[in-house]
Amino acid sequence: MVSLKINTLRGGPWHDKDKILLHAAFQLLVDYVEQEKPAKHIDWSWDARHRKAWKEIMSLYRWWKKERPARRSVLDRKNVRWPMYRTEKVPGKDLWRWVPPDRKKYAAYYRLVKLSWRQEAKWAAEDQKNLHRLIDIREYLWT
Repeated sequence: MVSLKINTLRGGPWHDKDKILLHAAFQLLVDYVEQEKPAKHIDWSWDARHRKAWKEIMSLYRWWKKERPARRSVLDRKNVRWPMYRTEKVPGKDLWRWVPPDRKKYAAYYRLVKLSWRQEAKWAAEDQKNLHRLIDIREYLWT
């Protein structure tokens, strides 16, 4: 039986499958580099394809272990005033609804949220691109 412990998934028992797929694939790469130690067992200088594959393996490994975790959200900025979360009762019903913050009073917050959406889209594209790169070299992940 094969099991895979995904060390980068934290924060509760539920994760969407798209996130699990990304983290599982890169956990396999990390396990390959750190546990199987392919640099000790494979002559990566054997030909141009192997040299290229090894360069790609290590590039993706560094991205996953160093660069991706170093991402900092624009929402982490300390100099922006965040609105209080407010709700109000829906008239005539037994429901409550969220009250959006005042756009003028919290203009900086709204700009930051918009910037965050763009940042998230950029990060999602980068994740997708690197997952494709990993799939392209999967035939080299053996010892």
